[in-house]
Amino acid sequence: MTVQSQFAGVWCPSITPMDNDGNVDLSGLKHHLKRLTDAKIDVILLMGSIGEFASLSLEERLMLIREARAMSSLKMVANVSSTCMSDVLQMAQEADNAGYDAVMVLPPYYYGQTTKQLLSYFRKLGGALRGKWFAYNFPARTGCDLTPDLVATLAAEFPNFAGIKDTVDCQSHTRSMIQATRAVRDDFAVLSGYDEYYIPNLMAGGAGIISGLNNVMPELFVDAREAFKQGDLHTLREIQDKIGTYMSIYAIGEDFVTTIKTVVSRKFGYCTGVSRNAGGELNESDCRTIDEVFLTKG
Repeated sequence: MTVQSQFAGVWCPSITPMDNDGNVDLSGLKHHLKRLTDAKIDVILLMGSIGEFASLSLEERLMLIREARAMSSLKMVANVSSTCMSDVLQMAQEADNAGYDAVMVLPPYYYGQTTKQLLSYFRKLGGALRGKWFAYNFPARTGCDLTPDLVATLAAEFPNFAGIKDTVDCQSHTRSMIQATRAVRDDFAVLSGYDEYYIPNLMAGGAGIISGLNNVMPELFVDAREAFKQGDLHTLREIQDKIGTYMSIYAIGEDFVTTIKTVVSRKFGYCTGVSRNAGGELNESDCRTIDEVFLTKG
């Protein structure tokens, strides 16, 4: 980036705390967002994949949009993805009314989408949204890829298209996204969706990271942000090594969302480890592992 995006830096895709019955826990969310705010990250993403948007009703999502905005002074972005366009626009309107800085939208999922269909969808969306918006590229979940050329085309057409979360386990894909969009916009934010690609993303000229580990250890990524600004390669190398170790959070248990929530619960105590993903509860062996990695060492 030759011009720093206002959305550059360290993002946390916040968990959505729930009580033991699986109901949304606003008190737990308030505690969680306060901790993220105190850690001095840059942006909170509400109801991303780790926030379990796909398991929440439209009514719950609208309620969370209304209630969460006042819980932090940081920039906040609401994920309003849905397979129903009218729901997307209703949630986006609610987010705009509540004072969110932007919204984020996945491409249509379940039905396979061609490049022509993706362009049509996002052009319709770009014409309807009032404020700034991000695309969310997660081919492993949507079955389609927002290619660098497609994203650059949209970035050139829509000034309010502020950036993209590129959740592709291939740094060259994100690097190509950075290069393609930089050719048409110098303020477009390309954010990696994989924790361990934060530093490589910065090295390639990207805007930052949307990292699930920030629910547990946001200070580590804030330290990386500051070390990069100072050109401190020794510290960056040490942090990259730590991130590599902590990536084990995604391989413990059956369901990484429940695992992340369980780590937060056991480490900080203000919420349960309950998620709406069936069968994700950790066994005793898994709990011993996370205690060793994230409580004793982390």
